[in-house]
Amino acid sequence: MVGARWRSRRDCLIAAAAACGLGVAGAARAASPPLRVVATFSILADLARQVAPPDSEVHALVGPDADAHVFEPTPQDVMRLARADAVVVNGLFFEGWIDRLIRASGFRGPVIVASEGITPRRLGPSVDPHAWQDLAHVRRYLLNLQAGFARLRPESAALMQQRTRAYLAQVDALDRDTRARLATIPVADRRVVTTHDAFGYLARAQDIEFLAAQGWDTHSEASAADIARLIAQIRRQHARAVFIENISDPRLARRLAREAGATVGGTLYSDALSAPGTAADTFLKMYAHNVDMLVRALGGPPAAR
Repeated sequence: MVGARWRSRRDCLIAAAAACGLGVAGAARAASPPLRVVATFSILADLARQVAPPDSEVHALVGPDADAHVFEPTPQDVMRLARADAVVVNGLFFEGWIDRLIRASGFRGPVIVASEGITPRRLGPSVDPHAWQDLAHVRRYLLNLQAGFARLRPESAALMQQRTRAYLAQVDALDRDTRARLATIPVADRRVVTTHDAFGYLARAQDIEFLAAQGWDTHSEASAADIARLIAQIRRQHARAVFIENISDPRLARRLAREAGATVGGTLYSDALSAPGTAADTFLKMYAHNVDMLVRALGGPPAAR
């Protein structure tokens, strides 16, 4: 019922945004040399910037430290979509609002699905959308972006291939560093707690166990019974730390830590980057920051400087 009310409210906002925004969008169709890209959220926007030609204009609908699960569009969002050359989405049912927003904007260009070709985690009929938390999947994201942008700017295809290869080398180096640091921690000791289940792909790729109060989205709050069960599990399994997420209210994490006798391990970035100029304002910095927080909380070595 909560989800239905939320969708109804968001549908109304999309319709209102379209009514306000499309009045001035008709003049925005003139060709422009820079590639204009609208990505659904900040992590995707950063990956798109690494691949697209350097003069491209890339905008994130859901910005830093914001929760894409509860996004509410504005007239400016409709206008940006109407003017875009391409829209980049995560897919895997992460952006339940994007199809309606695209229809409202009148956008007729390509929609690049960054996660295309990935086999997702599943729980019954549900799909975990947070595939960017596995660096192997990020490689697929980058190749999908490269292929999509090359179809729009074939004259820049060689440049984009070069940029993608250079960035993939950085992703590979980050993966090697992550595995080397985690190798110092026994697998049995790699158990932490977060407020929502956004790190399942990281858990599977790097052999870490994450316990979470909420499921794969943040639409509804964890129930009292859910919280009580999780507190008992934390005590029983001796989870080392509880982490705050940048998109979530920190009070739940602090309560879990206090009542379970665990420590607060710091902040992890799950579905959004941090503000420009801060610790996790690019994907590579976000992933490295998360790994550093996890390793430190689990008793591993600090990052090399």
